Amino acid sequence: MLLSYRMPREPSQPRIAVWRKLERLGVARLGDGLIALPAGDRSREQLDWIAEEVVDNGGAAMIWIASPGDIAQERAVIDGMRAARAAEYRAVMEQAATVPADEAERTRLIRRLRAELRRITDRDHFAPAEREAARIAVQELAEKDVTVRERA
Repeated sequence: MLLSYRMPREPSQPRIAVWRKLERLGVARLGDGLIALPAGDRSREQLDWIAEEVVDNGGAAMIWIASPGDIAQERAVIDGMRAARAAEYRAVMEQAATVPADEAERTRLIRRLRAELRRITDRDHFAPAEREAARIAVQELAEKDVTVRERA
């Protein structure tokens, strides 16, 4: 599915709000004002809401059901979306590798990383290998935390 949209430059707040919502959805940016999501009921509903927000803020928006011109184009979009999520999962793994000495800090870190994994997974349409590795890294951090607490 494609969303083609155009918004006034000023005020910038509505444009930024739309941009952030699109980022949370994990869209592929195909061009200025053109994004893609895998086709489906959930994507359609989310794009409908965003299109309505664009129009409510003085812009124009159209949703398209599209198919790529060839397999290479489709693969490029999928690979780009997968690479973006992989980078986010790698960041989670890097953070999970640092084990704070303070128990309260460890607990906050574990809670924050679990929440971040949920947010990433929500926008992960084509799971990279890093998804499972990140989940395991956070799980291992939590298990280390339990072990440290038991020793204390």
